[in-house]
Amino acid sequence: MKTARSAVIEIADGGIYHTLESYHLFVNGKDHKTCDTVVTSVFGLKPDTDYRFEIVHEASGCEEASRSDVLAAIEFRTLTEFVTINVRDLGAKGDGISDDTVFIQSAISLCPEGSRVLIPEGRYLITSVFLKSGINIELAKGAVIAADTDRKHYPALPGLIQSYDEKDEYNLGTWEGNPLPMFTGIITGMNVSDVVIYGEGCIDGQASYENWWDNCKVMNIAFRPRLIFLSHCSNIRIQGIKLCNSPSWTMHPYFSDGLGFYNLIIENPQDSPNTDGMDPESCSGVDIEGVRFTLGDDCIAIKSGKIYMGRRYKKPSEHITVRQCLMENGHGAVTVGSEMAAGIKDVKIENCLFRNTDRGLRIKTRRGRGRDAVIDDITFRNIEMKNVMTPFVVNAFYFCDPDGKTGYVQSREALPVDDRTPHIGTLSFEDIKAVDCHVAAAHFDGLPEEKIDRIVMRNVDISFAADAKTDVPAMSEGIKKCSKQGIFARNIKTLELKNVSITGCVGDKIMASGVEKIEE
Repeated sequence: MKTARSAVIEIADGGIYHTLESYHLFVNGKDHKTCDTVVTSVFGLKPDTDYRFEIVHEASGCEEASRSDVLAAIEFRTLTEFVTINVRDLGAKGDGISDDTVFIQSAISLCPEGSRVLIPEGRYLITSVFLKSGINIELAKGAVIAADTDRKHYPALPGLIQSYDEKDEYNLGTWEGNPLPMFTGIITGMNVSDVVIYGEGCIDGQASYENWWDNCKVMNIAFRPRLIFLSHCSNIRIQGIKLCNSPSWTMHPYFSDGLGFYNLIIENPQDSPNTDGMDPESCSGVDIEGVRFTLGDDCIAIKSGKIYMGRRYKKPSEHITVRQCLMENGHGAVTVGSEMAAGIKDVKIENCLFRNTDRGLRIKTRRGRGRDAVIDDITFRNIEMKNVMTPFVVNAFYFCDPDGKTGYVQSREALPVDDRTPHIGTLSFEDIKAVDCHVAAAHFDGLPEEKIDRIVMRNVDISFAADAKTDVPAMSEGIKKCSKQGIFARNIKTLELKNVSITGCVGDKIMASGVEKIEE
């Protein structure tokens, strides 16, 4: 990726998130920085300028790179830029006390296409600002956008507005897959395209149990805002910045296409409620690369509407790639569902590290999601996990929603297949090593009337911690607490196990019920 003033490179030396060793990055022959992550950002470039990036061993220790030192190089030209509008020139104080919302919004509104809004060093207190198509926004090093915590200062987005002729509707607010009132995001994009937000600065939601997280399940005026909310947007890229202390989901792309998220840090306290890192909902063409997640819920949660929005618009989440990311803490490293009434397909998670999460892959669905709720072509490849409670969970009995514990949702008897029945296709797990696990190697629980088509596990090595903890592997009725359990597999058409090793398991390594074929 490149802009007029920044670039993102990948140092492909075989490392996962971190490079195998540290390197020097030379920019036009001069030592620029030390690199130790595979996906690395460079800032401070000039528009419309030729650059040559070179990678040399850190041990070289020279101010200028000789030809013999260069391990890899790339040449490119930065994009053009018309003008820069500095928010300070329009009156922003950046003192952390004054409300700078109107000054930053003015800079965005006045910025012409192909130009930059510059937010320099300082702490800028704001409520919400709204994006505009065709511009770049740079959060410079030392710049912090600090969110106001008084909910009465925020606009509330209504869930649905009926059209004048009562034939259509306009959806603005959303909450957990339903069209419900929601406060505007700290950064909000509605129907915009071709925007880049980049830099070394930070967006701080300033959320705590003294404000947004208090009594968090109850709607107070409207539901809690996101740090970045992108609705019906296209060609949006976000690079380099840090996002922290979010009131709810940190980044929420919604009915948007062509999105790129590169080299970010997303950081929320471990005890913060529903502070998912990245939740693409009914989105297509999403790249998430080189992002570090540490937070209080799912690191990445892919969704496509609870029931109404999925059935009404039938827009699945699809063509999503997650690469070279580090997921720490939280409930799931990558979660699919449970709000997925329009389906989720073609998702690839490759070359990632999972540490200290409750689950690695977490698929959540249930009866009632509907016939469009198809999960298919989900691939995990070249993943390293450490201290993950249960590496693989596929749960077709997830007990969310007011009716989640009813007999219809939780019955293990085969019920009629109808318009309410979801479907799980093919899931693949390849070249994965998980050490110091605790609860179970895998928990695969499909519907008896609509079995999982196929689960593939190839070159998977799982070992348990000596002092493994006891917990439930999946959130559904009738699942008992366990520790060091092997692969629980129920209601699957084909379970392929090729070169699967489980060390430290207590009891049977495979507990299969309702599995039509096991290929070993």
